[in-house]
Amino acid sequence: MNKSLDEKLARIRAGTATDRDFILADAKDADMAFGVAAPGPKRDGSGWKSLPEYLEQARAIVRQGLVDIMLLSASNLERLTTAEQLFRDSAVTPAARANDSSDIWLVRGGSYATQPSRPFHSASIDQIKYGRANAEPSRPVAGADLGLYSVTFTNNLEADHRTLEAFRAFRDEAESKGFRYFLEVFNPNVATGIESQAIGQFLNDHIARTLAGVTSRARPLFLKIPYHGPSALEELLSYDPSLVVGIMGGAAGTTRDAFELLSESKRHGGRAALFGRKINLSDHPLAFVENLRRIASGEIGPVEGVKAYHDALRQAGVQPARDLESDLLITDPALSR
Repeated sequence: MNKSLDEKLARIRAGTATDRDFILADAKDADMAFGVAAPGPKRDGSGWKSLPEYLEQARAIVRQGLVDIMLLSASNLERLTTAEQLFRDSAVTPAARANDSSDIWLVRGGSYATQPSRPFHSASIDQIKYGRANAEPSRPVAGADLGLYSVTFTNNLEADHRTLEAFRAFRDEAESKGFRYFLEVFNPNVATGIESQAIGQFLNDHIARTLAGVTSRARPLFLKIPYHGPSALEELLSYDPSLVVGIMGGAAGTTRDAFELLSESKRHGGRAALFGRKINLSDHPLAFVENLRRIASGEIGPVEGVKAYHDALRQAGVQPARDLESDLLITDPALSR
């Protein structure tokens, strides 16, 4: 089946895209960051949901067909592609996290994320794409030919040099093996000596500087970056209008936070939204995604979306964690810039 991601990217590049070509992704790769806590807490507060429950939510969202990408860890990708063939008759594109640097080692009791990020990858491109190491190039794709690669710049010469060396090695391998990727650029995970209001400019300069040395065959399909307000996003897109820029979701926040983040970033040139925790920790992930898509397509606005979402909760008999009034509040600092 044709994949909606490929069709939308083609229209974006051709300059014929409409509101309906906004790209949505669900990130179900948190097991490579949080471990046991990745599926999130049970609603009754009795502990953590299980990996099978996490996977069942991923299956349901793929079957719903409203997202364009489902991002998974390599092991869960194998389960849902090779073993179950979940994506065979779906317009949703499977993708795998292609690296798991130390800044996302968010294990309980750990302090890795407080130290400058170190490059690392658990799965190789061959393992993601073919399900085995050192596979023959002619072997049929069994997993995914798309991955997420993340970089974290910290204003630390040694750390950032290691990050860029690893990224260069990944690009070389990806280009030689026909592996596509989108590039995630995190905020610094340690103190940088840079004023907080200038972090967006720091990231923009790193993105522009890094991609200046990357030829067309090795460039990312699109970017996934934190939202630092309208001026930072517009600056990057004004500099290089050819970039397809998506924003990451971050912490759960209110439903209004999520819907407003998508709407505002789109209004200022964003073409994609990649949410993980915001979907996973919502009271009703399918209803949440449905209203994300309606907002992305320009059918409704964020406030109307929150109200529609709460109507869906009532109809489904789901008790929301927040009442409507509380869920309509904007609490994300990025949305007040």
